[in-house]
Amino acid sequence: MPPLVMPSLPMVILARRSGLMRLVATASLACLLAAGSGSATPAHAAADGQRFDLETSDGVTLATWLYEPPEDVKTLATVILVHDFEGSHETVEPLAVALRDAGCTVAVPDLRGHGASKNRTQPGGRDDTLDIRQMRKPDLELIAAGAGGRLREQSAVRGDLETVYAFLASRSGSPPDTLVVVGCGAGATLATLWTAADWAWPPLASGPQGQHVQALVLVSPSWTAKGVSLQPALGTDAVKQEIPVMVLAGTHDRDAIRLFDQLKRQRPKAWFDQRAGAEFTKARDVEKPGDATLFLMQLDTPLTADKLAAEADAAARIKTFFSLVLDADR
Repeated sequence: MPPLVMPSLPMVILARRSGLMRLVATASLACLLAAGSGSATPAHAAADGQRFDLETSDGVTLATWLYEPPEDVKTLATVILVHDFEGSHETVEPLAVALRDAGCTVAVPDLRGHGASKNRTQPGGRDDTLDIRQMRKPDLELIAAGAGGRLREQSAVRGDLETVYAFLASRSGSPPDTLVVVGCGAGATLATLWTAADWAWPPLASGPQGQHVQALVLVSPSWTAKGVSLQPALGTDAVKQEIPVMVLAGTHDRDAIRLFDQLKRQRPKAWFDQRAGAEFTKARDVEKPGDATLFLMQLDTPLTADKLAAEADAAARIKTFFSLVLDADR
């Protein structure tokens, strides 16, 4: 099956839906388918990204790689890319590079217990070593945690993804204008939980301190990973209705189909479904690609999670999703 890629878009219109500006292509669906604040300490430069060592609220040294687009490329989005359990920034680096080349600033942490993020300093100065194979549910839940107090900048609990978000906000002096979270496998579960937490922060008199995530990409999402479940996030308005969501799956991704079907019931007028080897289906009200806010894209491959995300076809679908749901003028 040819990859879903955007044809040239000489004409676009901007439509506002649920408070979010999104790009709407004037091409028909058939034509489209026919086209083939922890502290940051700079460390060494990787082959395609620069490493920063951040610190979570519970003392984990979080190795994070930042991939920044060339200056002559139009900025598209800021992306937090979350790898699967037992992966690392290296296992999703092909996708990070592809998104960088498309105009995204991409931050990829080695989650606690993975890669270069295995050291934690306990209160009193005692160090210990984290390993995903021995980590229990409470420590895994900290990856997506961000809470404590009324002010987000002073939150008492700042887990891995919240620490990366704070780092990105501190670099520019404000939260990213167009923030997208991409998660793979168990990383998709954590990405969804953190997105719900981002939208849960109450606004202040000076303005919003949450609701910065504008789109969510879930690659082979796991319904439950080592006891950590998607379910709490699926009950929030942010995930049910507010945020554009793309579920990217291979032919063996049963949890991905289950998740899409549940979200589809929450968005009966705004879904688009393209499964491997089958004609696309869509909600009756979806006339143009940008009318949808929920997408299922299934590739004809047994690959899942990080391995699926590393495929060129996967990167092409994700970039198409970005072009459909993100503000073209950013």
